[in-house]
Amino acid sequence: MLEQTTEMNLLYDFYGLLLTERQRTLLELYYHDDWSLGEIAEHQGVSRQAVFEAIKRAQATLTDLEEKLGLLQKHLKRQKIAEELLQRLEEMPEARAIVKPFVSELVDID
Repeated sequence: MLEQTTEMNLLYDFYGLLLTERQRTLLELYYHDDWSLGEIAEHQGVSRQAVFEAIKRAQATLTDLEEKLGLLQKHLKRQKIAEELLQRLEEMPEARAIVKPFVSELVDID
């Protein structure tokens, strides 16, 4: 499947607003800003273990939401279908020019 960092970033994009503010902050520092657990712990004034456990809980929440709602999997499936459609239209440049904006809009709905 996806690399863990990429998957967590995508899950965060879909479900991040459903996390607590603290969970969002920790995940942003860890995944988006690439801070180490030690750096986050020092910045937050807590132990490295506390940060590790909080991030693991946030990851579990994101994974659980995806298992229940499946928004990321649906998005990835739409992207794959759109790519295949555009590939097949390579042989028909006029049709591709007409269809491509609609395919792009469809994929960008998320």
